Amino acid sequence: MDIVATCRYVRLSPKKARDFARELQGRTVPVALSLAQFSDRKAATCLGKTLKSAIANAENNHKLSAEDLVVKEAVVEEGPRLKRWMAVSRGSAHPIQRRMSHVRIVLSDGKA
Repeated sequence: MDIVATCRYVRLSPKKARDFARELQGRTVPVALSLAQFSDRKAATCLGKTLKSAIANAENNHKLSAEDLVVKEAVVEEGPRLKRWMAVSRGSAHPIQRRMSHVRIVLSDGKA
């Protein structure tokens, strides 16, 4: 059985969050939670909250224990971009893109 939790429109670049998401895949939930808790990265905060949401979904909706779950997928997809301009010398402007992410975490209990 797969349990899914998503967090959308996170003000974090997907490129910066994907490498931390890859570290969580395949790990048990207690290990993944400790990785997210003790990491200093901004991506760890967002992924940790989404992981806790997935755990709550598993416990409340499917009556599963968090100790038995494994992170099957941790995916960071690209969201919309805020397009801004930054003033530079001689009256010019450079485009700035502020990226957003959509985070999806899938937990599995190992049973079909």
